[in-house]
Amino acid sequence: MSRIYFGTDGIRGTVGQSPITPDFMLRLGHAVGRVLKAGDAKPTVLIGKDTRISGYMIESSLEAGFASAGVDVLLTGPLPTPGVAYLTRALRLNLGVVISASHNPFADNGIKFFSASGEKLPDAWELQVEAMLEQAPEWVPSAKLGKARKLEDARGRYIEFCKSTFGNHLSLKGVKIVVDAAHGAAYQVAPSVFHELGAEVVPIGCSPDGTNINDGFGATAPAALVGAVKAHGAQYGVALDGDADRLQLVDASGRLYNGDELLYLMVADRQAQGVKVPGAVGTLMTNMAVELALKKRGVELVRAKVGDRYVLEELAARGWELGGEGSGHLLALDKHTTGDGIVSALLVLQAVIRSGKSMAQLLEEVTLFPQTLINVRLASGTDWKSNPRLASEQAAAQRELAGQGRVLIRPSGTEPLVRVMVEARDAAMAQHCAQRIADTLR
Repeated sequence: MSRIYFGTDGIRGTVGQSPITPDFMLRLGHAVGRVLKAGDAKPTVLIGKDTRISGYMIESSLEAGFASAGVDVLLTGPLPTPGVAYLTRALRLNLGVVISASHNPFADNGIKFFSASGEKLPDAWELQVEAMLEQAPEWVPSAKLGKARKLEDARGRYIEFCKSTFGNHLSLKGVKIVVDAAHGAAYQVAPSVFHELGAEVVPIGCSPDGTNINDGFGATAPAALVGAVKAHGAQYGVALDGDADRLQLVDASGRLYNGDELLYLMVADRQAQGVKVPGAVGTLMTNMAVELALKKRGVELVRAKVGDRYVLEELAARGWELGGEGSGHLLALDKHTTGDGIVSALLVLQAVIRSGKSMAQLLEEVTLFPQTLINVRLASGTDWKSNPRLASEQAAAQRELAGQGRVLIRPSGTEPLVRVMVEARDAAMAQHCAQRIADTLR
């Protein structure tokens, strides 16, 4: 059975268009509440959100839906996605709900769910919810309706959790850090965490107005961070996305470090502390230079499908702790159950402080391979996978790359496109091979 509403990361879309409408959100809250009550007579859920203006409408609709099913609700107000995951687990609640469309523009919004253990829920649970959505509602009697209340100091509790992941013997005193919260969920939390650990904080992207989330600031628009680091003479810049589960880092020179490089740095730091790291999980898009550098360290890199959900699944299956994506979703499962931009930044800064080296020095063994990505639009229904000329051209490109590059051809999940990606030590070769394969597809 395929899912109708749930995608790879919850339910997401444009506000005012199905399913991101108040009537659907009421139905969704009711359906999820009924699924929860199958396992607990009086469940309680936690609802957090980012700073989009539509969050108020969706929050109240979900709250009504849960109450109508007899489920109690705790409201956090604006809080990063990983903060909701943490508090759900820490407070022994039944479910965590996040109202956010992550790095999307403000006109979009969405819903993500976390289990009682603070983990993303499996496909089977989502199918249960979708099946319940097809059933007629069963409103509970007045005496059994759920109640809603604000969770006091949700922000403070999460701040303390983030600080606890940073070494007790370490401090950020004397370090100036630009913190860019993308006018999103971490606009109050992130500056406080770094300040309370001793850093001099320069906040940018911390003035949300309901419509400016991710607009020219944050992890998906790092130019603002680079400029601010240089302008303020800061040693580091930290950029988060709208719900703060994604990270980009900048050093004093303005050099931007992506998630692939930061994953390598986290592995290297563990090894420097004498911790055995059997492997790490990346995605199909993880740069080959990182794979080869980890191999030199005796660390296997396993590639999952694109999406932090799939990285998490692979880590769980192998019993490993470290994984991530180039986009800045980083996972350290000994610290948190989900990707956390603030915690990831602290782990990287901790590595730098402990080593006494700069980020550039720590990454001397990693020179990212140039990547060429070409999107090829095809007619609907085109069977490109069975194209013998494409297979031949791909094989020829792999021979030319001779183990010092790779070819990835994959369909877009949202558009009628096939994405051709070639990476190689030599940028011209990557461009040449990608163009030949794209021409063959066309």
